[in-house]
Amino acid sequence: MKKTIAIPTTLAIALSAGMVIAQNTRFSDPESVVKNEFWGNLYANGGSSFFCDEPFKSKGFVMTDGHIYPLADIRTALDCGTTSQCKRDNRYRQIASDLHNMVPVRSRVELKRRTARYENLSTTLERDECGIRTNNQFFEPAERIKGDVARTMAYMVETYGLPWLGATPVFQSWSQLDPPDDKELTRHRRVAEIQGNENPFVTNPDLINRL
Repeated sequence: MKKTIAIPTTLAIALSAGMVIAQNTRFSDPESVVKNEFWGNLYANGGSSFFCDEPFKSKGFVMTDGHIYPLADIRTALDCGTTSQCKRDNRYRQIASDLHNMVPVRSRVELKRRTARYENLSTTLERDECGIRTNNQFFEPAERIKGDVARTMAYMVETYGLPWLGATPVFQSWSQLDPPDDKELTRHRRVAEIQGNENPFVTNPDLINRL
């Protein structure tokens, strides 16, 4: 039997912290959002890959659209079936279309990351050229984007009722370690303009400590 997650369908839902957060209600076609809004609008003039901070001028063959909260984990949480079945599920389509969760990623990094859980790993493990540590099913991003990851994770968990992909205190410490910088704030404003809702954990990062 398919399990369901009880999530309000109104424009805004109450955060467990007592605040209010708006959902993505503008987009519900992930494929067209990726093509037209992500690559065709948000990154139409290029940018930098999220995990490695490598500049690119266009998508090309080495870049892909990555999701900080991976789509496979969203499908598992919703229990909507196979990938094809989930693509016919309106709730999945709404969540998978959320631009706040989409980042440009080098394909080789995405293959290494997509099924991993976020964690602080032993300092005895060497970081790769992107500042990433990996160990079996765990993934630790570079210091400069730990807060970006944490605030996006908090947004996805609180907005859509998804489970944390790691320990909450880890994400809280990452957000404190790496507060929003100009690059994150600029991207956040652009996404909010395109999609019509904000991530309150970026505009008010202290909120994550109340979860």
